[in-house]
Amino acid sequence: MAKFKYQARNAEGKKLAGTMAAQNEQAAIGELRKQNLVVLSVQEEGGGAGGGGGGFFKSLTGKRAPRPRVRSEDLVIFTRQLATMISAGIPLLESLEILTEQVDDKGFQYVLHDVVDNVRSGMDLSASLGQHPKVFAKIYVNMIRAGEASGQLDEILVRLAEYQEATAALRREIVSAMTYPVVSLCLVFGITGFLLIYIVPKFKEIFDSFTGLELPIITKMLLTLSYFLKDNFLILGGALVGVGVLFFLYKRTDRGEWQLDWVKLQMPIFGPLFRKVAISRFARTFATLIQSGVPILGALEIVAATAGNRIIEDAVNAARENVRQGETLGEPLAKSKVFPPMVTRMITIGERSGALEKLLQKIAEFYDQQVKATVEGLTALIEPLMIGVMGFIVGGIVLAIFLPIFKLQAKLQSGG
Repeated sequence: MAKFKYQARNAEGKKLAGTMAAQNEQAAIGELRKQNLVVLSVQEEGGGAGGGGGGFFKSLTGKRAPRPRVRSEDLVIFTRQLATMISAGIPLLESLEILTEQVDDKGFQYVLHDVVDNVRSGMDLSASLGQHPKVFAKIYVNMIRAGEASGQLDEILVRLAEYQEATAALRREIVSAMTYPVVSLCLVFGITGFLLIYIVPKFKEIFDSFTGLELPIITKMLLTLSYFLKDNFLILGGALVGVGVLFFLYKRTDRGEWQLDWVKLQMPIFGPLFRKVAISRFARTFATLIQSGVPILGALEIVAATAGNRIIEDAVNAARENVRQGETLGEPLAKSKVFPPMVTRMITIGERSGALEKLLQKIAEFYDQQVKATVEGLTALIEPLMIGVMGFIVGGIVLAIFLPIFKLQAKLQSGG
């Protein structure tokens, strides 16, 4: 029999380490699982590091590590595959090594190599992931930590993958809602600018050739605007860039970020959509963390940090302080006037009944449906609206150009 070093966790989440005798590695894993232990790593004594690819990038001395560009889809696939492999009885370290070799992005592969090295040296998976906050968000790390503590890492990983998929679907809905109006507005401004700067000025020479022709007021205004844009094109372009830079810098200030987020929630058309998205994200994140065993104060801290809106973040932080002092969660959320009464009442009922996570999940599902319906409604509204705006602008330009021609034609006919 060979001797194997192992690291595992018991049902209480306590890490255990030791040596055992077994015929082979699989037999050692099977014996550990019979003892209701979550296997982290099994390695034969004197058998080397096993998959020591963790130093692959570190061996490239003098070279900067590649920058990870991890798409949300790739992270979901990684999470689901890790959950499947752990559920199948494959040790955590071996699962991470296998997944590391399958990753295409070199930056993500570097991160996973570093995680493998840390786990092999005895560090918890959550602590290893926490060293790469740009790849693994705070909610990801905290849910893994809760899974390690409860001994249900595979279940937590599945729940985490489902959360990521739902969040990605919600993000796609928002992109879908914003893409059409942004592209349409760019086309409207682009066509209008082209007509005013390059086409309209050519008609002035034609109008000047007709002596005694009094131009209509709309035509004079159009020509004045056209020549103003043509003569000051670079100045206006520079001013527009400058305003954009100032807006970007102001948005990065604390006051600017707060005011912009407030405006987002108060906008007449997109405001309700942004509010529904923020509430859905709040409910889903909160429900997922509580289901995973994260303490409510820690969960609220993460929910506030991942809210995506300062108004929502401030309301959640205020509620967190109330909960810290022993009060209920629903009451301060209701006082904030940010959350609809239905949401705060359901949270209050959930607190009283002990089914808070279930009601939060229901809230998230309800607002997901609301977001989808709102996006479809906005798309149906914006399409004819953009067509109408474009028709009004182009039609106005055409009318201003052809009115003098009609006037000249009427003058010639009356003179004849």
